[in-house]
Order: sequence, then C-alpha cells, then structure tokens
Amino acid sequence: MTSNIIIIAVIVIIFIVALRGSIKHFKGEGGCCGGGGGTVKEPDKKLSGSVIRTKVFKIDGMHCENCTNRVKRAINRIDGVSAKLNLKKKQAVVQYEKEVEDETLIKEIEGLGYKVVSVQ
Repeated sequence: MTSNIIIIAVIVIIFIVALRGSIKHFKGEGGCCGGGGGTVKEPDKKLSGSVIRTKVFKIDGMHCENCTNRVKRAINRIDGVSAKLNLKKKQAVVQYEKEVEDETLIKEIEGLGYKVVSVQ
C-alpha cells in the first residue's frame, strides 16, 4: 500500500513538472526545437537591390524564438528574398528584390516541419 502511494506521488510530481514545461513551451518562453534559454535572434538580411514586392506568410507551428530563427535562416538562404519573423503574429514578412515563386518559400518552411496556412 505504501509503495503504491509513493509511485502515485512520483507520477504526480513528474506530471506537474512536464505540464509547467509544456505551458512555457507553448507560450514561447521555454527552449524547444533544439534551442535553449539563451537563443540569440537571427540577424536581418539586407537585400542588394530594390524591393519589388512584400508578402506575408502565416505559419503554424512556431513556438519560440528558435523556431522563428530556423524559418528566417531558411528563407534568407533563398537568393532575392529577405524575411522578418514575428512569433506573436506567427508570420514571416518577406521582401523580394526579384521574382521568386511562393512554392519555393513554402517548400523551405514546410520542410522544417511548420505549416504555411496563407500567403498575402
């Protein structure tokens, strides 16, 4: 009987710790996706030419600064575009200096495990 109570107490403690970590994760406060508490914001990419277009990609699945850094790096590797990410709005604002198909950016973003829900 005593061992059952101890096992239940341990399970409850583990559950509480896991729940607290999950809440922080989904609020974007904890480390996730291989990040850590000390995630450094990815620097902005400067385009060399004139901006010919700006589009907003709404993205599901980003939970922390590390998530936005991953998406930003992937987009910024594409020649002719530069992205600024907003975690709270779950979006990437992409500026173009040359024509790049939406599918190119969507493939990069979704290849990381996120979901593009709209492009405006």
